[in-house]
Amino acid sequence: MASLSDAMVRQLLDGRYIASLASQNPDGSIHMVAVWYLFDGTCVYVATAAGSHKARNLQANSNVSIMIDSRDVAASRGTTVVGTAQILTGDPAGRWNKRIHRKYLSAAALADARVGAAFASFDDVTIQITPTSVISWDTRQLDQEVLGGALANNPGYLLPVER
Repeated sequence: MASLSDAMVRQLLDGRYIASLASQNPDGSIHMVAVWYLFDGTCVYVATAAGSHKARNLQANSNVSIMIDSRDVAASRGTTVVGTAQILTGDPAGRWNKRIHRKYLSAAALADARVGAAFASFDDVTIQITPTSVISWDTRQLDQEVLGGALANNPGYLLPVER
């Protein structure tokens, strides 16, 4: 099992990727949605609306998973953080959400009332994820250890993915 201190895990957690957040619906099925996130070295934070499906699910059941992957077919790697969620409100949520928005939006976008103000009004709560376990994978490592470099030495083996 990986840890939050693993270099590849930290690169993904500290990077600007789109993550997939999974929560459990009342009927037991899984709700999965793409999200922006911020990692502070201990917890993962996600800005959202109090009335969003994910926020309502996490109010009822705090079990959560967030997956971040490189989305690079030639260097496919990723990590899944499993943990418990707490919904932050008020000033703490506002501070975290501003940090998350600054990670993904340029200064010009944040200053544009059509963009910055809209995101600020949409996201009124923050999901704080406290990790309980971390899983990671790296296709490059698999290629070297198991496939003898077949993927790296034959670029045509891996087909491109849609962007």
